[in-house]
Amino acid sequence: MASLGLAQAEDSAELAKKALNPIAAMYSLPIQYTWDQKMGATGEGMHSVTNIQPVLPFELNSEWNLISRTILPVIDQHGLAPNGAADKSGIGDVTQSFFFSPKAPTHSGWILGVGPAILIPSGSDSLLSSRQWGLGPTGVALKQSNGWTRGILANHIWSLNGEGSNGAQKVNQTFLQPFLSYTTATYTTFGVNTESIYNWQTKEWAVPVNATVTQLLKVAGQPLTIQVGPRYWADSPEDGARGWGVRAAVTFLFPK
Repeated sequence: MASLGLAQAEDSAELAKKALNPIAAMYSLPIQYTWDQKMGATGEGMHSVTNIQPVLPFELNSEWNLISRTILPVIDQHGLAPNGAADKSGIGDVTQSFFFSPKAPTHSGWILGVGPAILIPSGSDSLLSSRQWGLGPTGVALKQSNGWTRGILANHIWSLNGEGSNGAQKVNQTFLQPFLSYTTATYTTFGVNTESIYNWQTKEWAVPVNATVTQLLKVAGQPLTIQVGPRYWADSPEDGARGWGVRAAVTFLFPK
C-alpha cells in the first residue's frame, strides 16, 4: 500500500509539472476567463474573453513531438463606445500554433519548442476581428526543477493581406509571455506572468501582469487544475484596459 501511495504521489507530481508546461506531450483542454475594465473612449467599458485552448500532441519520431495549441476566444464587450456602438458578443480570431519540440530536454534541463503561429480571421463580427490572415514564428523555452517553473513563450505575427486591403489595420505585433511559478508539496502552484503585446503599427504596449494560484485535483477521477487570481495593467493603449482585472481558468488533463 505504501508503494502504491508513493507511485500515485509521483504520478501527481509529474502531472502537476506537465500542467505548467505549454508544450507537454499530453492532451489537455484549458478554458481561461479574463475580465478587464475601464476601457474605451469613456473609460467605462468592460471586456471579457473566454479562451478555449485545446492542446494536442503528435509523436513525429523517437526524438521529436509536434504540439498543436489552438486559442479560440469568445468575447463579450460593453461600454467601449458611446450609445453602445461597440457592444458585441461573439467569436474572435483564432490563433493556431504548432511547436516542433525535442522529447528530451537540453543538457542543462531546458525544454524547447519552435514553429509557426497562424492568425485566422474567424471573428463573428468586424469589431471582434482583425479581418486579417497572419503568420509568423513562435517559440517557447522553459525549465522545471525543485518545484520551480520558469520560461517564456513568444510569437510575432504579420498580416498576409496587403495594407488596407479590406479596410482593416495591418497586423504587426509581438507577443511576450515570461512566466515564473512555484509548486508546493500539495500541488498548489503560485505563479506570475505577463502577456505583453507590442503593436508595431501604433507603437503601443499592452502589458497585463497576472498573479495566480493553481490547484491540481481530481473530480470523479478526472484530473484537472483550477486557477484564479488578479491582474493589473502596467501599460495599455490609449483606449485599453486600466487598473485591475480578474483571471480564472480550469484545465482538463488527459494523461496517457
